Amino acid sequence: MAKSPRKLKETRAGYRAARRPPDEPATERELVNDVIQAAAQSGLLEGKGARISGRVSPALIKQAKRMTGIDSDTRLIVYALATIALEDPFPKAFIESRGTVDPTLKLDFFEY
Repeated sequence: MAKSPRKLKETRAGYRAARRPPDEPATERELVNDVIQAAAQSGLLEGKGARISGRVSPALIKQAKRMTGIDSDTRLIVYALATIALEDPFPKAFIESRGTVDPTLKLDFFEY
């Protein structure tokens, strides 16, 4: 019997499993599952018609599998691509906006 997917809750920090208390750190396996589930919910895993191949260091694969707890090469590739595809664009947008606010603009943060 297939397990039903866990519901994910969108937070400011990204996606996390809704059943895990926010102050409890996630296990690496939960983080991997959460990323893959978020990619699925975003429609990124639909229509598996594309193929990817390449030559990489066996040490890189071994270390990545050890760090993530993933056994399958395919799942490892899906996790790696999903991590990139779901990356939060805020840091880049924040850096690109540097200097765009007029320095003479009075923001009145401390006036009551």
